[in-house]
Amino acid sequence: MSISASPSERFAHFPPGPLRDAVLAFLEDRSRLSASAHTLRNYAIDLEQLVEFFSPPGAEVPAPAALGVNELREWMAALYDRKLSAISIRRKVSSLRSFFHHCHAHGITTKNPAKYLRLPKAPRKIPKVLEPDAVNYLVDNIGKTELKRPFPVRDRAIFEVLYGSGLRVSELTGLSMEDVDLNERWLRVLGKGSKERMTPLGVTGAQALMAYLEERVPAVGETAVFLNYKGRRMSTRAVHQITKFYAMMLLGDPSVHPHEFRHSFATHLLNAGADLRAIQELLGHSQLSTTQMYTKVAIEDLERVYQQSHPKA
Repeated sequence: MSISASPSERFAHFPPGPLRDAVLAFLEDRSRLSASAHTLRNYAIDLEQLVEFFSPPGAEVPAPAALGVNELREWMAALYDRKLSAISIRRKVSSLRSFFHHCHAHGITTKNPAKYLRLPKAPRKIPKVLEPDAVNYLVDNIGKTELKRPFPVRDRAIFEVLYGSGLRVSELTGLSMEDVDLNERWLRVLGKGSKERMTPLGVTGAQALMAYLEERVPAVGETAVFLNYKGRRMSTRAVHQITKFYAMMLLGDPSVHPHEFRHSFATHLLNAGADLRAIQELLGHSQLSTTQMYTKVAIEDLERVYQQSHPKA
């Protein structure tokens, strides 16, 4: 099934029944509550796999109320058998908990059995961070004629905002015109869990964004800041593809991910002496412990500089 399929398309091949109907109602409810497109897509993918697991050929599909902890543990065991990572399993269990919370709240089930599932321990990975010189080189060289890109001014603005304001890709593509204040250089950002925050826009970011907005041609009624070739809101996938292209052409590294600009934003601020709680606010992290992972990156940077530079290292 296509990743971009709508819920009705994604679940069309399942026979009608209480489980499928409850999933579709949940997805519709999340959409009304303004969940991001990325979150809705993940919910749909995870719950499609749930319905598929409990819809074996020739068997009657159980209603949500018939699914208890033991049944859901069998589903989790199948995830382990497929060699999914701990992070993927944790995400799927989180989707399941949200779904059964919805079912419980709407009287479809008498409890939320998914909250009793034990989550696998997720490994703490050190974020990959770009060197400041690498970021500057990439951004400064966007627009070179030999790269032959159709929208270089837009592309430069994308990277200036990603790195200059530390946005997630979904936050960048979610920006609308009313969210931008170029005079005061602020962006209103809708983050995870529909949490709104204000984040500053640097001087070069504001200049790049202003240059792009002067040539922005939206389709009728479109309010998105960053547009595709049709004049419609860009997808996160398009930003991933743009990042891969420029990273390959300018840095020789196609593995660079858009989120690395957010990691780099936080790490470079920390290395320059910024307060950890201020960085937490800028990133929109609900917990300081999430932001603290950047201290380990900063320490590794210091160790690397020491090893490379000190004569007694």
